[in-house]
Amino acid sequence: MRWQKPRNRIALELLLSQPVLLKPFFMSFNLDQLFPYSFDKKYNKPVAYFSMEFAIDQPLKIYSGGLGFLAGSHMRSAFELKQNVVGIGILWKYGYYDQMRNRDLTHQVSFIEKNYSFLTDTGIVFPLTIHNHEVHVKAWLLKPEVFNTAPVFLLSTDLPENDHLAQTITHRLYDPHESARVAQSILLGAGGAKLLDVIGRETQIYHMNEGHALPLCFYLWNKLKDIEEVRKRVVFTTHTPEKAGNEERNIGLLEVMSAFQGVPRADIEKLAEPDTTNLSFTLAALRMANVANGVSQLHGEVSRQMWKDFSGICEILSITNAQNHTYWHDAELDEYLKREKDDFLVARKKEMKRDLFKTVANQTGKLFDENVLTIVWARRFAGYKRADLLLQNFERFLKIVNNSELPVQVIWAGKPYPEDQFAIDIFNSIYWKTKDLPNVTILNGYELSLSALLKRGADVWLNNPRLYREASGTSGMTAAMLGAINLSIPDGWVPEFAQDKENCFIIPVADDQLSVEEKDALERESLLDLLEHEVIPTYYRKPKTWLKMMKRSMTDVLPQFDSGRMAREYYELLYNRSVERVASRLREAVSQA
Repeated sequence: MRWQKPRNRIALELLLSQPVLLKPFFMSFNLDQLFPYSFDKKYNKPVAYFSMEFAIDQPLKIYSGGLGFLAGSHMRSAFELKQNVVGIGILWKYGYYDQMRNRDLTHQVSFIEKNYSFLTDTGIVFPLTIHNHEVHVKAWLLKPEVFNTAPVFLLSTDLPENDHLAQTITHRLYDPHESARVAQSILLGAGGAKLLDVIGRETQIYHMNEGHALPLCFYLWNKLKDIEEVRKRVVFTTHTPEKAGNEERNIGLLEVMSAFQGVPRADIEKLAEPDTTNLSFTLAALRMANVANGVSQLHGEVSRQMWKDFSGICEILSITNAQNHTYWHDAELDEYLKREKDDFLVARKKEMKRDLFKTVANQTGKLFDENVLTIVWARRFAGYKRADLLLQNFERFLKIVNNSELPVQVIWAGKPYPEDQFAIDIFNSIYWKTKDLPNVTILNGYELSLSALLKRGADVWLNNPRLYREASGTSGMTAAMLGAINLSIPDGWVPEFAQDKENCFIIPVADDQLSVEEKDALERESLLDLLEHEVIPTYYRKPKTWLKMMKRSMTDVLPQFDSGRMAREYYELLYNRSVERVASRLREAVSQA
């Protein structure tokens, strides 16, 4: 096969500097075949989407939670809309982790090597400086036809050319060691941007999904020599609704790790102001992006309030997260809803519950009944999500689950962060408290397949975070698509959807002025009241009302919370937005302030 000339000057320079490593790529990879479709003219602008995790399909285990679920749905909708988008991620050798059980059935973390025959070896290997050392980076490709997504490049340093430390950069998603986490950000951001230069793909917009990819901005700054040119090209999605949860690193450490890609420290310190020691990835991204977005209307408001006192940040819009209906929906359920076949709809929902209960029985030895109201709490285990809120008044909880007249089944599932002992203790405490209850259980292995089973089998999808802490909470969207009724705190996406007692049940929130402990106690009792006096009686004594709510929920969640809407808004509000318009609106906001 004849050697192909690199398509731009940077790619040529890289080739000349590393001929042995890069030449095989140009002999085997054809950029023209990256997309199997012609672009819709509305979505012609070439975009690269950087995310630390992608939840695309069950076999590809390179995600931990909601951030990945969002990115996976985005890639699927980009494919459906024929958008000129490529994903940039990392090929995690051990994924996040495999959730197992100890001999006593408490939580166990296991790291098992993953291999994927469906990924394409591009032949691309290129050098990247990390910690003042040359690290070799290999690019794998998830082709669009494999899972019906936009093409996604996945980077790996697990190569024999690298020393052991460099190889481990791509071993664990969200490695607990700080220097490893910084190296992962450099790989994703600077490595992903360099890959695009190496292959010669024109990229007009670089979209950072959360601040992990921040070194991308430094790579572009060093390349373009002008921060304003960087701002024209970068957009940013922020997810974390509190300052303490946003990634922050010591500037000296970042400098030693080569995160700044040649940008002088003095320029970095300006990005960090008023801090002179640490760099907030979110604040730096807001100062280097053209425009940013929060992931719900409420989160956008919270984010604007959070960062309003910091100078030089870009405009923060609201583009609510969404999930891909094509991937998550049940065709039969949708058809019965459309044709108003209520009896078939109810029967199909019970069939879906039976499918879930096979997994429950297999994991726990407990036999659940499809005729019994089933409540599911399933998501990433984190303290603010209050997984055990139901159990904090255990006597009252037992009264509810032991009521034979109005029976209830409750299922928990979710992964704590491997080093978050507080969250692991909550998982274990739920197991110990409920292990002898035949109608209550906790499952392990919460990934895409189990997530789908739980949503399909749930009658009630419970979401009870502390208010303003859940930026979006997209699991409730897919649960609604699959016939579950949301029982939720009005946080994240919920206020945009909720019609209390018409398409969901809303948990009353406590006064903001109260302490965390007082709010938890009041909201726990409100949740138990709602279950006892509204949710459970409606299911059994007003089945027509329940069915009406279920159908209204399935109807109302579309199309607003399908990721096709989100992917369109990304182009309309982020990618096609003129720099001049953004600058004008910022000047206007400053003058009004």
